[in-house]
Amino acid sequence: MSVRTGRLTVLLGAAPGVGKTHAMLTRAHELLHRNADVVVAAVNTHGSKALEELLAALPHHERDGWDAAELDLDGILARRPEIALVDDLAHRNPMGSRHEHRWQDIEELLEAGIDVLTTVNVHHLESLNDVVEQITGIRISDTVPDALFDRLHDIRLVDLPARELIERLSQGKVSLPEPNASQVRAFFKPSHLMALRELAMQTVAEHVDADLRERRSEAKASSAIQRHVMVAIDGRGQSDYLVRAGCRIAERRGVPWSVVTVKSAAESTYKGTRRRFQWHRRARQARQLEIDRAFALARSLGGSTTVLHGADIAATLLNAADARNARTIVIGRTRRRPLAKLLTRSLTQQLLLHGARYELTIASLPRGREEPRPLPPSMPPRWTLREPALLIGGTLAAVAAALAGEHLLNLADISMIFILAVLLVASRTRMAVALMMALVCFLAYNFLSIEPRATFYIGSPRGITTVAMFLATALIAGRLASRLRSQVVALHAANAHAVAMQLLGRQLAQAADLGQVISASAQVLQGTLKVEVWMSIGEERYPPGPDDPLSARGREAAEWTHQHGQPSGRFTDTLAQSRWWCLPVASDRTVLGVIALKFPDKVRSLTFEQRRLAEGMVMDIGQAALRTRLVEDLEAARVSSETERLRAALLSSVSHDLRSPLSSMIGASDSLLHYGHAMNDDDRTSLLETIKIEGERLDRYIQNLLDMTRLGQPGLTLTWDWIGIDELISSAVRRLNRYVPHARVAIQMPERLPPVQVHLALLEQAIFNVMENAAKFSPNAPIDVQVSRTEQDWLRIDVSDAGPGIPAHERHRVFDMFYSVERGDRGHHGTGLGLTIVQGIIKAHDGQVEALPGPQGIGTTIRMELPWRASTRQEETHVEEHS
Repeated sequence: MSVRTGRLTVLLGAAPGVGKTHAMLTRAHELLHRNADVVVAAVNTHGSKALEELLAALPHHERDGWDAAELDLDGILARRPEIALVDDLAHRNPMGSRHEHRWQDIEELLEAGIDVLTTVNVHHLESLNDVVEQITGIRISDTVPDALFDRLHDIRLVDLPARELIERLSQGKVSLPEPNASQVRAFFKPSHLMALRELAMQTVAEHVDADLRERRSEAKASSAIQRHVMVAIDGRGQSDYLVRAGCRIAERRGVPWSVVTVKSAAESTYKGTRRRFQWHRRARQARQLEIDRAFALARSLGGSTTVLHGADIAATLLNAADARNARTIVIGRTRRRPLAKLLTRSLTQQLLLHGARYELTIASLPRGREEPRPLPPSMPPRWTLREPALLIGGTLAAVAAALAGEHLLNLADISMIFILAVLLVASRTRMAVALMMALVCFLAYNFLSIEPRATFYIGSPRGITTVAMFLATALIAGRLASRLRSQVVALHAANAHAVAMQLLGRQLAQAADLGQVISASAQVLQGTLKVEVWMSIGEERYPPGPDDPLSARGREAAEWTHQHGQPSGRFTDTLAQSRWWCLPVASDRTVLGVIALKFPDKVRSLTFEQRRLAEGMVMDIGQAALRTRLVEDLEAARVSSETERLRAALLSSVSHDLRSPLSSMIGASDSLLHYGHAMNDDDRTSLLETIKIEGERLDRYIQNLLDMTRLGQPGLTLTWDWIGIDELISSAVRRLNRYVPHARVAIQMPERLPPVQVHLALLEQAIFNVMENAAKFSPNAPIDVQVSRTEQDWLRIDVSDAGPGIPAHERHRVFDMFYSVERGDRGHHGTGLGLTIVQGIIKAHDGQVEALPGPQGIGTTIRMELPWRASTRQEETHVEEHS
């Protein structure tokens, strides 16, 4: 049974000192008078006597060394009150706590079904962080994600006029935190307080009614097809601002939104001098860190995030907007680059030119982006040793090839040789080198081919046209080759994720059970992510064995993840002291287990691609684990159903085949006991024969049960002997005549058949069971036994009767245990085990048995085939369970 999710009530204020804590404690007294189970979990009175008096009259959770300002999460979860008072929603927990922020503690309380009454100031809301900074000039570090407000049950505004609040501050009635006292005082300016009060009122108005929010969510879902807001960031400053701006636009319109960034090959393939390479690497790491922070912020605000790959940023963004059905694209103002603007190459101009059907929102960043991109101090040369070597070597090779082609091959036009050199160099280096190669080849072509030769002078207008066309062709070809190289590199980066997921999917598809799923998953995770792996799904563990690589903190994080179905440990805000990153293996709403990954210590943070790849792989592993669980459940259900069917059949068989001969024997012996002296010799002989026949019938029934038990024992070792097939069949016929005197058997057998190596007693029993079954269904017709040698050099024994036969769709079932309770080999007198025993014996001889229509479509033929000689496996191993 699912636990009811707790309800969240927030008391929102515009600034510290408006009376949020007082209002919360007052509300708690009202609830207490209504007999509600209210417990103070964490309240900071800031030394206020009025607050301490209100607090003293309320029940609170006490523990050793209890501090009313700090929350004992485990204690409150164990106490499970109806309502918990938790002051200061944006509070940062002390080191060593399970969660880094108090709002995460509150989420856990809500998941446990505990209602929470809490307080927060408007400047702590994540989406309003930039707005508050614009108003006050202060950037707040401890913020609360807006996604938490989606769980609101009620929100109340605690307000105080700006003048009264300033008076309270001057009278010392407002307690400010010491580390941030100077910053918080900046809030207490009339203009700032008025703006913050308006912001708080607007926030309350947006969340005033839970039903209205639900209707807004439904409207958002219905309008998602037509409307979507896409925010594009590049990691070069103010990415967080763009994310918050896009979030506000989407929330005002009630539509979904996403944040994207475009990665081109040029960003990751730079090769320069060591000093410049290190500077580029640091700049790239700084950009990546900013993008990761912006993505984390977007996810906390309720947006989705995606990394796009492409050489043309504008085209990639427009394609992504089209795929998302977005109508609004939010970007920041690009830097002022006069040359790019002149050539219509700035991102803004390209989006305006090619994205006419989209609404383009250019966010005005607080600090702007008008200045050019900063360069590192003491900029080293942009050229590397490899690039001039390619340029000079390519040029010399092209000149040599041109001269050789002109003098040795009598080529009239050597321009294509230089074009080919440009293409080769452009495909192996960056754009600037390709353009320089085009210019050098242009000069070499002019010097060697255009009259007058051996000079750069062009003597005719036609020559000018020729070299101009050559230069244009070389420049275009070089640019296209370099761009194609960039696209190939970008495609390789984009396919890395797909290749890893394909490898995992192929390994999981081959896994038949949960143990194989875990083993294959661990190998792929280790090879792809270069991490240590610990897995626990159901009863299976990796690595196997008694040694557990998890530390105490890692084990605590894994247990928390399994309990709550959320990531914890390293790279998270929950139990971040652990060196393991724990991810839940979940399917739908069921947590199947935990996967813990231990990255090397040098990995300080995860890139978006690493995080997305790991989470995607864990999700696929969860689906595979669920598949194996479903297969096991289906197999257990099948076995249970089969067991129940066999149990019912066994009871039915026992009730008839065991009680019938016993009843006949008891009746005959009772007659002899009471009336034997009055009977003649014929009557007494008849009763004695009845007792004998029914006793033999009961003996055969019990022998069949014992044979099935014997064949089902894995420890049984068979003894193999050589015997002539005619002797074996004759022995079975003699045995049949003792039990069924009226049975007639016609045997057809070649004269010279080699002996067969079999278990004598078992194979005779198999032949006897088949012939006895045939005698029951055709008592007035002879049983036809044909012995032959197959093309595969196997022994074949066909036993045919002239009975009613078996329908084609039921022939494979006659070998099932107790099948004859319905129809088949027992009829009115069999046990339903005869043919099952035959199948077990023949398979123990590495043979096969099947039911076929009788000769000319009359009756049934049971065909047994087995090799002449026992295999080495049969001679050395035990018989498997064939029943």
